Amino acid sequence: MSIRIGLFVTFSLLVSACATTSANALPFVDFTQREQVSHADNGPVKSLRIAVAAILSPEGNVESYSGLASYLSSKMNRPVTIVQRRTYQEINDLLQAGDVDVGFVCTSAYVLGHDLFGLRLLAAPQIGNQTVYYAEIIVPADSTATSMEDLGGVTFAFTDPISTTGRIYPTYLVMQLGETPDSFFGGTIFTYSHDRAIEAVADGVAGAASVDSLVLDYALDRDPTLESKIKVIQRSPAFAIPPVVVAPGVTPRQAAQIQGYLLGISTDPVGAPVLAALGIDGFVSIDDSAYDGVRVVIDSVNRSG
Repeated sequence: MSIRIGLFVTFSLLVSACATTSANALPFVDFTQREQVSHADNGPVKSLRIAVAAILSPEGNVESYSGLASYLSSKMNRPVTIVQRRTYQEINDLLQAGDVDVGFVCTSAYVLGHDLFGLRLLAAPQIGNQTVYYAEIIVPADSTATSMEDLGGVTFAFTDPISTTGRIYPTYLVMQLGETPDSFFGGTIFTYSHDRAIEAVADGVAGAASVDSLVLDYALDRDPTLESKIKVIQRSPAFAIPPVVVAPGVTPRQAAQIQGYLLGISTDPVGAPVLAALGIDGFVSIDDSAYDGVRVVIDSVNRSG
């Protein structure tokens, strides 16, 4: 497998609180220590502010995006600031308030943001000539389960409350069985990271999880021993990949400029290391209709809930 990254991206209108006792066994990053987003730039040129949730990168940090920030800064001749937050909802809140200009968001976060307050698409990352990804239900390697139907009573690890792959799709599957997560599972935890959801299953903290296929590919590349600890028992239909979006307040001219640089990076010789750090082939245009499949799942969960 090639190194891949899930830009999940990608969400809190759909969920309730989670259990916390088992989550304490997972690695913890303190996101309470954060830098305040500046509402005014002190310099002569206003900074372009790009929001990235910590869980968007398999590495769990913003270093993967520093090259992109430098690239855009040099092209636009303006400072670029990376703003990091823990959850998808926090990123959407910043975009809605105009506190950031661009966001790397998960699929459901885009759909909700587009429909509720006018998030606009800039581009989609392309990986292996594709702009799709999947939710994959994973269990311990020795589990006898073969589908979601077999997971009643287990502790299930969700990722983010509005993650398409990590929360919404598995909830949809449970509701197709005439159940809710609370009635079906023995317990649920939130890991706030696809990596940590994978680790929770591998380490026996959770009996199952639903994770982003791109992040799972990356994790297996990074640690081949995972293949002996976990297995995939069910895969979702293809979902449109988590996109790059622009806040409603960004002017069409600014949005077009940023979009042009993103779309052109794969043909720019200096863009190769930037894309390598992100683990993608490049950025391509994508239409809002590509996300209609996710809308169907969200609407179904909302109606059933």
